[in-house]
Amino acid sequence: QVQLVESGGRLVQAGGTLRLSCAASGRPFMLYDMAWFRQAPGKEREFVAAIGRNGVSTYYADSVKGRFTISRDNAKNTMSVQMNSLKPEDTAVYYCAARLGIGLGSRTGSGSTANDYNYWGQGTQVTVSS
Repeated sequence: QVQLVESGGRLVQAGGTLRLSCAASGRPFMLYDMAWFRQAPGKEREFVAAIGRNGVSTYYADSVKGRFTISRDNAKNTMSVQMNSLKPEDTAVYYCAARLGIGLGSRTGSGSTANDYNYWGQGTQVTVSS
């Protein structure tokens, strides 16, 4: 019902900056809460950031707070994350995810549970070198 394609991943030096984007097609983009997850070799998939369907509520993993900024443009069917001050431990495959929007907040949660998301992109590799 919605297709997701990530782009922007590449090799970058520690302290550098990357911007990842997710392009959506199918059902209206504004129906979905969106999130970024990442998975490093030998580790479990972990939450990075989430943004509610209206683009107002955002949540971040403690490991990226103050460095990453998630945003969306519902008119263009895109969602992005600006990643600053990158660290080697940020190295992972980054996945775009979507769920039919229930909103984000104290009642609906932070959107950090991977199993709550119904649609996933193929991932884009981010490698941060020392």
